Amino acid sequence: MYQVYGDRRSGNCYKVVLMLHLLGLDYHWHEIDILAGETQSEAFLAKNPNGKIPVLELEDGTCLWESNAILNFLAEGTTFLPREPRLRTQVLQWQFFEQYSHEPYVAVARFIQLYQGMPEERRAEHRRCLTRGYRALAVMEQQLQRTPFLVGECYSIADIALYAYTHVAEEGGFALDDFPAISAWLGRVAAQPGHVAIG
Repeated sequence: MYQVYGDRRSGNCYKVVLMLHLLGLDYHWHEIDILAGETQSEAFLAKNPNGKIPVLELEDGTCLWESNAILNFLAEGTTFLPREPRLRTQVLQWQFFEQYSHEPYVAVARFIQLYQGMPEERRAEHRRCLTRGYRALAVMEQQLQRTPFLVGECYSIADIALYAYTHVAEEGGFALDDFPAISAWLGRVAAQPGHVAIG
């Protein structure tokens, strides 16, 4: 059985949980309190020397980390990861976009507002996150005006990667009213068989 180490409110951890549920795979959950510094403990750093969640531990003790890498591992050989090279590359393209253009702003804004309660010293950073996060959402909106999912007609780990923080973006101060294609896509993702909510 897989062992999963994470925080149930974390979008990056949610990606892994959602994928496991979609595939109907059993796992054991280990709650990690990031605010209490548990990711920096000796025991956790033995699993991920980078000191971040999530971590997926395999039956042989191998530990995989980085949420999108874990998604690719779990999705291999399934319909969630296309075999055709062009489509597979487009999946990777959206995963890289999520980590470099979306997550650093949408997720960080949510962390500042939800986890930290919007401390005064991070308000300016939060405003910058909103500006850049809206740019990322606009990129997604353009694609989702053309196709039902981020890589064409099929639900894939590209959608899972970006759904994780987009569907809770309002918890970071984002308004999705001006993104009707994203809003419709959120509904399509939530309607997939095996879908499970965050938390």
